[in-house]
Amino acid sequence: MMVSRKLFLFFLCLPAIFSSCTGRFVDINRPGSKLSPDELKRDNYAVGSFLIQMQGVAFPEQENAYQTMIDFVGNYLGRYTTYTKELPKNHTLFNASNAWCAWPASYAPPIVSAFNEVVKLNGKENISYAWALILRAQAFLRFTDIYGPFPLSMNNGSDEVYSSQRDIYLQLINDLNEATTLIASDTHLAQERETLASYDLVYKGDFNQWRKFANSLKLRIAVRISNVEPVMARSLAEQAVRDGVIEENEDNCTISYHKSGLWTTAVSWGDSRICADIESYMTGYKDPRMSKYFLQPISTGVRRFIGCRAGAPIGSNVVAKRLYSTVNVSQTTPGIWLTASEMAFCKAEGVLRGWNMGGGTAKEYYEEGIRRSFSQWDADGVATYLMDNTSTEANYIDAIGGYGGDAVKVSTITIKWDDNATMAEKMERLITQKWIALYPNGQEAWNEIRRTGYPHIFAIPQTTNGYTLLTPNRIPFDKNQQIYNRQNYTKAVELLGGPDDYATRMWWQR
Repeated sequence: MMVSRKLFLFFLCLPAIFSSCTGRFVDINRPGSKLSPDELKRDNYAVGSFLIQMQGVAFPEQENAYQTMIDFVGNYLGRYTTYTKELPKNHTLFNASNAWCAWPASYAPPIVSAFNEVVKLNGKENISYAWALILRAQAFLRFTDIYGPFPLSMNNGSDEVYSSQRDIYLQLINDLNEATTLIASDTHLAQERETLASYDLVYKGDFNQWRKFANSLKLRIAVRISNVEPVMARSLAEQAVRDGVIEENEDNCTISYHKSGLWTTAVSWGDSRICADIESYMTGYKDPRMSKYFLQPISTGVRRFIGCRAGAPIGSNVVAKRLYSTVNVSQTTPGIWLTASEMAFCKAEGVLRGWNMGGGTAKEYYEEGIRRSFSQWDADGVATYLMDNTSTEANYIDAIGGYGGDAVKVSTITIKWDDNATMAEKMERLITQKWIALYPNGQEAWNEIRRTGYPHIFAIPQTTNGYTLLTPNRIPFDKNQQIYNRQNYTKAVELLGGPDDYATRMWWQR
């Protein structure tokens, strides 16, 4: 894999990585600058630089951050893409090197230090603090959903002491509530927007949009914890919907990159290709979004799109890149992190659970989720798609000369909503369509597979280090913690409630 720089150098260079976002930031950080503290505070120069750094972890663009934190974990394990390199050790095979296990956690210190600097410079009763709370919640939600227990250094001042996943979730909920309250009560939003807009890579200083995003994170969290904390989940979900979540595609959380991490890793480097699982479902459903999601392989045949089995024993990266389809992104394609479509599917599940999601039915929100996704991708044919009650996942047929082999379909779920179906059928139908619409947010795709067991996915076509799971439940901790942080590591395993391996479940899976 092309992880070419040392991580500590990456962290030192974080401000430089994002400096192109604003020329003024470049001036501030030029070596030899002798700006006073008052000058640094003017126009939020210093605060803005740290908020840019936080966005770089919350919504990673830089290729090393994207590959090690997003590709290796969410995208591969969520069955959107899979590796094309000759990799005998990786998370898909449940045997990744310790470096792969340690990488995601190593991105926590930069966001914590940046958050602390924002507080030090501006205090807590302002919009920059509310914004920093939201960015930190977005990042730490990913960290805990990768490992489970995690150092909650945001509060106890230590990056060595682990907190339980439940405690982290409770803290993130409190942080998001504090942030949305601050934004709702602020009487200087216009002024804040003017001074912070140039540092906002997502909503350009529109903090009412950030409030919607924060409420949407609450709804995402509520759905995630619905099996383990049903009362709390219902209250949180109903509050989020009442206060206003993302409902229109123009409000989606997307970020325009100078060089997309997904484009770099999948297209430029060619380290991954689309996964057989999503290709087989979309092929079977004759899904019009396929041409929006994927590109034809170089070695074209009768089929327009060909995915690769997750965990396939790749013999040649050069051959694999030619045989299998890649993602349809350009260097400047925006990253997609939370959408109106996802929120509609969350509401549909909420209704199935008896929650008040605004008065709509499960069918109405389910169909809205699909419509929003088709509109988001500018795809035609949604009316026909919604009425299809016969199409199912296709059998997977490997490329000629491919590496994973054929596979019989593992699902017979159709598209059209059926109010008379069993609860299990409704959930499979809903989550399968949600999973397709979540693309390319692999972390959320992996979360849904682990949380619900849907969509059904193909078996790994080679040995998986003794595991019988189809995808890991978590990523093991950095083994060096057993040496340099042994006491806290031991406590972390206790909080985990099982061995420090790929099989132990997340708190919210129980």
